[in-house]
Amino acid sequence: MAGGNGPTVVVKVGTSSITDGEGRIVGSAVGKLCSEVAEVRAGGNQVVVVTSGAIAAGLQVLELARPNDPAVLQAVAAVGQSSLMGHYERAFASHGLVAGQVLLAPLDFVNRAQYLHARQTLQLLMGLGVVPVVNENDAVADDEIRFGDNDRLAALVAHLVHAELLVLLTDAAGLLTADPRQDGEASLVEEVAEVDQVLAMAGGPGSARGSGGMASKLAAAKIAAWSGVAVVIASADRPRVLQDSVAGKAGVGTFVKPRAARLPARKLWIAFALAPAGRVVVDSGAERALIERGVSLLPAGVHEVVGDFQPDDAVELAGPGGRVFAKGLVRHSAKDLARWSGWQSSRLPPDVPPEVVHRDDLVILP
Repeated sequence: MAGGNGPTVVVKVGTSSITDGEGRIVGSAVGKLCSEVAEVRAGGNQVVVVTSGAIAAGLQVLELARPNDPAVLQAVAAVGQSSLMGHYERAFASHGLVAGQVLLAPLDFVNRAQYLHARQTLQLLMGLGVVPVVNENDAVADDEIRFGDNDRLAALVAHLVHAELLVLLTDAAGLLTADPRQDGEASLVEEVAEVDQVLAMAGGPGSARGSGGMASKLAAAKIAAWSGVAVVIASADRPRVLQDSVAGKAGVGTFVKPRAARLPARKLWIAFALAPAGRVVVDSGAERALIERGVSLLPAGVHEVVGDFQPDDAVELAGPGGRVFAKGLVRHSAKDLARWSGWQSSRLPPDVPPEVVHRDDLVILP
């Protein structure tokens, strides 16, 4: 049963939403999601599923308590990934659908060739009528286990496949005005125009079984919004949550509006997929020129260099007051740039690029 030519939807489900209180994968929870995916596809949409749960599934198979050793977690994830996919394969098969496993790691979004290859693979799978089931590559990606969860991955996948909607399913109704465990009058925030304005409501980390939380959901929503992708944060337990999200039903969860201007793929992964290796502090004139005129950063505008970065590393750009206002790929090492800071470009050695950060490699942050 192939999907239609309608908009592509990415739906992400966290570990806490498909496991019980003991951390065991609940087949009925996976089945509910797959049933809703099948109905949305039957309505003409393509759907990509991003799922957590490999470690939980592995612990269940091996009958282990969750260890603290990252190497053991990787081994557990390797065991659990096939078990987790078995749940999805069986649930989708009951609707006449085939699931295709796709494991991604941060490098797939940093390396341009791998990024394009990942996009092609997902598009080919959907073209064959397959439902891609994406997970982080826990078994080999240290950073993915150490930092956590698939919310950011789902947002990057949404950009990768040119999705129009990202649905982040969690164990809460959406973003609430306060912690309902402490405030009985907490209410749902139904729409968010700018994520940065509501981050204070997000609270701390999620459940013991998962690794995310509302702050992680909002960070992912920000990435998606910058990609021009609308986001719904909603409860995985809500009946017909995916269908209602796709239909734009009011009150299904928290709706995060997409930005009108889409960030190009290259600048998106500079802004969100690359960890900064250092910071370059610029003078007020350079800050104004970068923000208002979209120029490249030259050594003359550099005031201070922080960190030990190399050419092509990502760095944050900060103004004199310390506020980070941009991120980009630097063309000089920290050692060289510290020596050349404040110089006019004409003083640089002839084989050295005059730009510290070229405007094509620069993203202005809100």
